[in-house]
Amino acid sequence: MKKRKQKLVYRPVGFALGTLGGLVASTAFKKAWKAISDEDDAPDPGDEDRKLGEILLAAAIQGVIFSVVRAAVDRGGAVAVRKITGTWPG
Repeated sequence: MKKRKQKLVYRPVGFALGTLGGLVASTAFKKAWKAISDEDDAPDPGDEDRKLGEILLAAAIQGVIFSVVRAAVDRGGAVAVRKITGTWPG
């Protein structure tokens, strides 16, 4: 019962951290793409003027950035909860 209650308490914290992480990842990807391609916007998969390789490269970079940021945010949130409550969430 205690773990279930803890999950419910952590859920809004996890949601807020996830939203913040998404914003950080989006900003990081835009900066990374600008550095790699010297363009402001990444290619859209539906843009027929862009080559498939460029579209796949952008998707791969975006995926890596979002995964790393999500893992860092999730881990950081769990560590913070353990420091505050003394137990690991979830």
